[in-house]
Amino acid sequence: MENIAVLGAGSWGTALALVLSDNQHQVRLWTHNQHHAEEINRTHQNERYLPGVEIPEQIIAYHNLSDAVKDVSTILIVVPTKAIREVCRQLRDFLGEEVTVVHGTKGIEPGTWKRVSEMIEEELADSYDGDIVVLSGPSHAEEVSLRHPTTVTVSSDKISQAERVQDLFINENFRVYTSPDMIGVELGGALKNIIALGAGVSDGLGYGDNAKAALMTRGLAEIARLGTVMGANPLTFIGLSGVGDLIVTCTSVHSRNWKAGNLLGKGNDLNQVLDKMGMVVEGVRTTKAAFELSSQQNVDMPITHGLYRILFENEKPKAVVDQLMTRVRRHEMEDLSTILSARYAQKDD
Repeated sequence: MENIAVLGAGSWGTALALVLSDNQHQVRLWTHNQHHAEEINRTHQNERYLPGVEIPEQIIAYHNLSDAVKDVSTILIVVPTKAIREVCRQLRDFLGEEVTVVHGTKGIEPGTWKRVSEMIEEELADSYDGDIVVLSGPSHAEEVSLRHPTTVTVSSDKISQAERVQDLFINENFRVYTSPDMIGVELGGALKNIIALGAGVSDGLGYGDNAKAALMTRGLAEIARLGTVMGANPLTFIGLSGVGDLIVTCTSVHSRNWKAGNLLGKGNDLNQVLDKMGMVVEGVRTTKAAFELSSQQNVDMPITHGLYRILFENEKPKAVVDQLMTRVRRHEMEDLSTILSARYAQKDD
């Protein structure tokens, strides 16, 4: 049994806190909002983010960050990508020497194109010299909280750290694999949100399952192209944190990114969509970052670029989809050749 702090009391942070509590760990669930913390402790529910789910009394919500992380062995960061740096800056003064830092956030930072682990490392550089661990995979908070079978991946530059986190989380409902490919695990989890937005747009336009299947398949090729250029193993993208996460995020009613895309496809503009969602839609920010990064790296990502035009240049979804369908003819195996060539080039370096 360990003392663990979960930073971020949204739906995913709360669901992971439940997994850890089921494994008999003492869990502290931190939120920046004092009223939110008080409400969780009083009602033992997180009505805004995970309604109807009972939170055990052993999970204590905190508003004060120093109290939340005092004497813990593991800190799990599950805040939105845009809040990562600020939370880590606050965390600097409170880190213990032997603490393990894990994150479960899926995104890329626009402008810097940093993965979440890189952002954490930068902000904690003066106070933490351990290896960051990432937890990712096909996992909706709503289903995890109901103890439905779920399988995820943990990864770190040091495999012993990943195995330690695997032991913290694994149980009969929540299966955890390890992977040595931290870059691929993070990029797969982040980039699939873009494709999920596109799947939602396609459904919002009423284009049916054939179109969505094609979009998901071609989207996976885009993810692998960019990921491999950035140093990932292309095989990671046919695993849990790649195609697994892509399937669940593109097809589930629980998916925020799919819901947002669906509203876009039905004619809502981005501001209307974000107002209606009421929660962070990571795919929007990640689309901007991936558009910038793929342009800089000269990586072909037509779906991502099309989504960028819809989100940030006010192009009509139908016009963008029609343009994608009338692109220059290509051979499907060209993508495989490109991905493998990039992988072999990495090995030669």
